[in-house]
Amino acid sequence: MHAAGSGIATIASRDDTTLEVWYAGLALDELPSQPIALQADRDPERGVRFEIAETRIDLDVPPDGAADAYLRLHLLSARLVRPRELNVAGIFGQLALVAWTDLGAVHPADLDELRTRRRLAGQPLTVHGIDKFPRMTDFVSPSGVRIADASRVRLGAYLAEGTVVMHEGFVNFNAGTLGPCMVEGRITAGSVVDADSDIGGGSSIMGTLSGGGTHVTRVGKRCLLGANAGTGISLGDDSAVEAGLYVTRGTLVTLPDGGVVKAIELSGQPGVLFRRNSVHGNVEAVPWKSSTFTGLNPALHS
Repeated sequence: MHAAGSGIATIASRDDTTLEVWYAGLALDELPSQPIALQADRDPERGVRFEIAETRIDLDVPPDGAADAYLRLHLLSARLVRPRELNVAGIFGQLALVAWTDLGAVHPADLDELRTRRRLAGQPLTVHGIDKFPRMTDFVSPSGVRIADASRVRLGAYLAEGTVVMHEGFVNFNAGTLGPCMVEGRITAGSVVDADSDIGGGSSIMGTLSGGGTHVTRVGKRCLLGANAGTGISLGDDSAVEAGLYVTRGTLVTLPDGGVVKAIELSGQPGVLFRRNSVHGNVEAVPWKSSTFTGLNPALHS
């Protein structure tokens, strides 16, 4: 599959590093019909210049350069492609470290000088972060979603309509929701959550960015990941992990018939509640129906 975008690249004057690329037009296959017109070619205060970016990429091959990488991230957040439907291998190496400020992208080496100038002028500089990934909402604002704290959602997150990301929720790139969801925990890179599921406060879905893990985790429909819980295996539809329990691939789980298996053997099976027995402490997998979970509040996700 191929995709294209037209936009504006911000390039550091000091070393020609591409700090960011914002795409105003996105399309699968062909470039958008409306070209972009620059209003200015540089910003001396930030030490950057601007160039028109017209980019075509093959989504099946790894990203090659910052313009390519930013186009992939835009496509995900604009919901033109879903997580795992494009190649993002090595994307970190294609992105520069950037100081994200209230004035825009700044080369980190220029930050102290800019901060000093602004202070002396009585206009303090706000630095939102120093990272390779910007906030999604500074580049793309998908319809039908609520995000309580924009710094908690990276560009490249995929948020379906009806999704609510609360203040402590976090959604990484190439990850997200496939339908209305409540997100009060972490959806890490490569993980997806299907419709009508609740990712509880302080909970976490294990990702593959570090630690050598290869299992890509999916949370099914009508699932509940309890407060401060976590999962390193996929949850089938109508499943839950009780509050405070972290289920990893190697967690030993007792079945209703008394058998014991590793949790990975139950990955993706529907209608399962993972819980810790409060008497003897063993982790158990017992039948669970979504009727136990009252579901999302429609008023919050309309």
